[in-house]
Amino acid sequence: MTRSDAPTPVATVDQPRPTRWLRWPGRLRLSARQRQVLSQDALLALAAVAMEAVILLVDPAGVLAGYPEPPPFGVGTTVAWSIACAAPIVLRRLLPWSSVVLASPIVSAAALFQVRVVSAAMTVITLSYTTASRLPLWQAALAGIVVWAPSLVVAATAPVPSGPVAVSTGYVLVTQLLVALVCFFVGRTVHARRASVRALEERARVAEENQRALADQAVADERRRIARELHDVVAHHVSVMGVLATGARRVLPRDPSAADGALGTIEETSRTTLRELRRLLDVLRTDAEPAADLAPQPGLAGIEALVEQVREAGLPVTLRVEGNPGPLDPGVALTIYRIVQEALTNTLKHAGNATAQVRLSFGTHWLIVEVSDTGRGPAPENGRVGHGLVGMRERMALYGGTLRTGPRPGGGYRVYAKMPMEQLGAPASERNER
Repeated sequence: MTRSDAPTPVATVDQPRPTRWLRWPGRLRLSARQRQVLSQDALLALAAVAMEAVILLVDPAGVLAGYPEPPPFGVGTTVAWSIACAAPIVLRRLLPWSSVVLASPIVSAAALFQVRVVSAAMTVITLSYTTASRLPLWQAALAGIVVWAPSLVVAATAPVPSGPVAVSTGYVLVTQLLVALVCFFVGRTVHARRASVRALEERARVAEENQRALADQAVADERRRIARELHDVVAHHVSVMGVLATGARRVLPRDPSAADGALGTIEETSRTTLRELRRLLDVLRTDAEPAADLAPQPGLAGIEALVEQVREAGLPVTLRVEGNPGPLDPGVALTIYRIVQEALTNTLKHAGNATAQVRLSFGTHWLIVEVSDTGRGPAPENGRVGHGLVGMRERMALYGGTLRTGPRPGGGYRVYAKMPMEQLGAPASERNER
C-alpha cells in the first residue's frame, strides 16, 4: 500500500475517563457460580435472622434462657442487631477474610451493649467452620482466634444468669472452647477431604493424559511401520517396472511379441502398485484429517496470491520473476511455494516495520529463490534451529539444492535457495530450448 492509498486518519475527540469510583461496578461482575454461592449464603443469613425472630416471638423477655432481667432493647432494635450480626455470613465463601474482619467488630459491639442475639452465635460458628475448611492451616487458626475472641471475652466477663439453667463462668468458657475446637477440626477435616479429592482428580487426569500419549505413540509407531511397508512395496514394484521397461525397449526391434508381453506385465504391476498405495494410504489417513489437506497442493500459481495475502497482513512485499519457469515437477513447484511461504511468515513474525522482496530466477542451469527483507531478523535462540528452517533445507536437499539464510550486509535478513535445473523434472528438450 502506498502513502496515497493509505486511509486518511479520522480526528477523534478525547473522552474524559470515568472517575475511580464509577469504575467499581465493572470490577464487581460475578460469574454464575459466584452469584449462586452468594445467593445460598444470603439465604443462610436470612435463616439466622428468621430464627432470631421466632425466638423473640416465643420468649421476648428471655425467661427460658434464664436471664435475670428483660433485654434493654425493644424487638425492632434486636432484629436490627440480628441482621447486622448475620450480614457477614453472606460473604463467608466468596471473601472469607472480609467476613471475619466484618464480623469481629459487630459481634464485639453486640456483646458490649449486651444485645442478646442468636444470629451472633450462628455467625461465629459458621465463619469458624468456613475459614477452617477453606484457608491454609495458619490462616484458619488466626481467623478462628479473631472470630471466637469476642465470644470468649463475653463469656468470661458477663454476669451469670439466675434460674434453673444457671451455669458457672468456667463451664461457659469450657463449652465455648469445645465448640470452637469442634468447628475448627470439622472444617480442617473437610479441607483435607477436598485436598485429597483434588489430588485424586489430578492423578486421574495425568493418568488419562499418559494413557492417551501412549496410545498416540503406539499409533505413530504403527504408522511408521506401515510407511516402511509402503516404501518396500512401491520400491519393489517400481524397480520391476523399470527392469521390464528396459528389457522391452531392447527387444522391441527384434521380438515385438516379447516386448508386448513385458509391457503387459508392466501394466499389471502398475495397477497392483496403485492398489497397494490406495489401501495403505487409507490406513494412514485419519478421520480427523482436515479437508484442506485433501485439496490440491499449491504451486507457482499460488505464490502471487500468497504475496497479496502477506501485503494485506501489513507487510509491503514485491514479487519479481526472472526467466520463463516452463514445466516443472509438481514437487518442485510445491517446494518453491513452501520456501516463500516460510520465509514470508518469518518476516511477518520477526522483521518488525520492514519491507520484503521475493525474487524467482529461472535460468538455464539454476533455479534461484530469494526472499529478503529490511527488518531486524529473528532473535538468536542459543544456537537452536527452527523447524521451518530445517524443513526448507530438507526440501532443497531432496532436489540437490542448497539453502543459505542469515543477515544481509546492509541490514535485514535473506533466505537464498538454489537448485540445479537438471534435477527439477523438466523435459531435457524444453530445458535446451531455454
